[in-house]
Amino acid sequence: MKSTDIERRNRDLKRAQKKQEMLDRKTSREQRSVGDFINAFVELFFYDGERIYNLDMSDDILFLLEEMKDEQPEKQWDNILTKAVKKTKVKEKDDAIAKLKEIGEIE
Repeated sequence: MKSTDIERRNRDLKRAQKKQEMLDRKTSREQRSVGDFINAFVELFFYDGERIYNLDMSDDILFLLEEMKDEQPEKQWDNILTKAVKKTKVKEKDDAIAKLKEIGEIE
C-alpha cells in the first residue's frame, strides 16, 4: 500500500469519527436549555401586573429550581431567574427574584 492510500484511509476514518461524535452530541442534548427553564418558570408562576403570588407555596417551582441547579452551570442560575421574572412583567421584580433565590438557596 502506498503512503497516500494510508493517509486517505486515515482521513476518511477521522471524518467518520467526527461525524459520529457530532451525531452523538446532538442526540445527547436531553438537558433543557436556558430558554426552556425560563419558559418553564413562567408557566408555573401565578401572577398579575403587580407580583408573583405562588413562590412560597408551589412545590413545582422548588423542584424546577433543583433541576435547574443540577442541569445548568452556576453562572446561569441568576440569569434564568431574572429573565423568567422579567418575562412576567410584574412590578415587584426584585422581591420575586430575591424570594426565588432564597427558596433555591442561591447566593
